[in-house]
Amino acid sequence: MGCRSPILAVLLLLVAAWQRADAVDFSTVEFAGKTFTVCRVDVRKEHLELFHRDQHGQPFKRFDRLVVGLQSQGRKLVFAMNAGMYHGDFSAVGLFVSGGQQLVPLNTANGDGNFFLKPNGVFALTGKGARVLDSSEYPKLQEHVILATQSGPLLVRNGRLHPAIREDSQSRLFRNGVGIPSPDNAIFVMSEVPVNFYEFATFLRDQLHCPDVLFLDGTISSLYAPELKRNDFRMDLGPIIGVTE
Repeated sequence: MGCRSPILAVLLLLVAAWQRADAVDFSTVEFAGKTFTVCRVDVRKEHLELFHRDQHGQPFKRFDRLVVGLQSQGRKLVFAMNAGMYHGDFSAVGLFVSGGQQLVPLNTANGDGNFFLKPNGVFALTGKGARVLDSSEYPKLQEHVILATQSGPLLVRNGRLHPAIREDSQSRLFRNGVGIPSPDNAIFVMSEVPVNFYEFATFLRDQLHCPDVLFLDGTISSLYAPELKRNDFRMDLGPIIGVTE
């Protein structure tokens, strides 16, 4: 018995390591001549969180500061991405729910810019899994919401492209967003070259099989992934979504 316990312990550690490596999957994918970094998160296994301010109420703004804050709690950041649009004071423009608490309400106002290009949408994690839905649908949601961030436009809903998307658009930027292939998985995507909304949306819909896709932002799009040796900094950030361990 004494000689079997250490072997069993090693096997359990190897299984645990394999499960963790499999839970957040990073890949680089080419589609229609464009390059994208794909970060697939198993929301059933991974601890997905939304971050904005530190314990002193100050916006993190950068991945480095979030890393330090988590380290002080004995935690590690394994993946992060900017997670929605924000005002000049770095507060979220729309709905922001973190740790089950709503910190910023749903924004149904009209305005200028991508956020207000209706329909806009919400990425939410509930007890039933991950989902992207139209902002107008969110108040009807009966499930307990663990986290949620609102952004716009809602690029794809039920497999249909946003009506404002044009294939021949010349507006090309670095962009990032999130798509949902199933309640068990959220796929966060970063374009590695400037793309328009059509190129970004059809990649997630047609290549990654996501019927629901939410645009998170462009130009500022940033990724933190130590496995890829990525710690992007283009400019200070507002809301950040990440996986911790």
